[in-house]
Amino acid sequence: MEFTFLGTSAGTPTRSRNVTGLALCRSGPKPWYLIDCGEGTQHQLLRTRYSVMQLRAIFITHIHGDHIFGLPGLLTSASMLGRAEPLDIIAPVQVKRLIHAVIDNSDSSLSYPLNFIDSEAPDFCWQDNQFRVTNVALSHRVACRAYVFTERNLERQLKQDKLAADGIEAGPVWGDLQKGKDVLLADGRLLKSDDYTHIPRTARKLIVGGDNDTPELLKDACADTHVLIHEATYTQDVADRVGPWPQHSSAQQVARFAQSVKLPNLMLTHFSPRYQSVPGGTPHINQLAAEALQHYKGHLFLARDFDTYRLEKDLQLHNLNHDH
Repeated sequence: MEFTFLGTSAGTPTRSRNVTGLALCRSGPKPWYLIDCGEGTQHQLLRTRYSVMQLRAIFITHIHGDHIFGLPGLLTSASMLGRAEPLDIIAPVQVKRLIHAVIDNSDSSLSYPLNFIDSEAPDFCWQDNQFRVTNVALSHRVACRAYVFTERNLERQLKQDKLAADGIEAGPVWGDLQKGKDVLLADGRLLKSDDYTHIPRTARKLIVGGDNDTPELLKDACADTHVLIHEATYTQDVADRVGPWPQHSSAQQVARFAQSVKLPNLMLTHFSPRYQSVPGGTPHINQLAAEALQHYKGHLFLARDFDTYRLEKDLQLHNLNHDH
């Protein structure tokens, strides 16, 4: 399970950080999933291995511009490149109106169907062969969601001793059972895959949060979660100066929450443009990490544009660009 940050800045881009976008895949870039699509996301993708042709679905957390203004360009570029496959867009209903308005008023058209799915439907659940996706309502100035990705169809291992004991010889039947299929034998016996196979590992689970000033809303969803990607727009002292209106989290808030639910891996992103990444810059992005580390004892990561992380099958999280 891999994810690549396409943008980690809040509100406006900076020289080193674009606005929000995240690419996610399970086992290689076909298919892949995009969470949020700030302006310039398609330009960022050109520097990765992800192609709009293999994009399976786009998940939008909320309607603020730094999370959606990249959609019209990305969608029309996919059309110009000849995409024919339908594309699911999981988003608030306003996003459908925005996309139609831009296409209708720019002499544009799409070569493929868009399938809009209301992210704010009360019983929301989306799935394909790779992932089951649910969401959690957050607290922001507009309706906002976090998306919970849980992998599906884990590889099975055959219980060979049981198969042998029941006189089921190696062959195509074994293959079907391993694929999760139940098999009817010529002698009338029904073999259930669940009886003759087991899944030797835990399903990986990752949460991608939108903008949110109340991390505790994710408490239930964080049970059995291996990675939480959450905004930390500023340090607590800046949050106190700015006041509650923007409805963002501080590094301290998110870190305290992550510690309280014993989260193994916490990934902070969506940093205020005021934070510098260059050596000697002030205020420096490292202040966010320093503040979080005072309250969180798990594995802490600060997102950077184009950093790719892999959550291994053994549930270890690695930065593929360079381990911190």
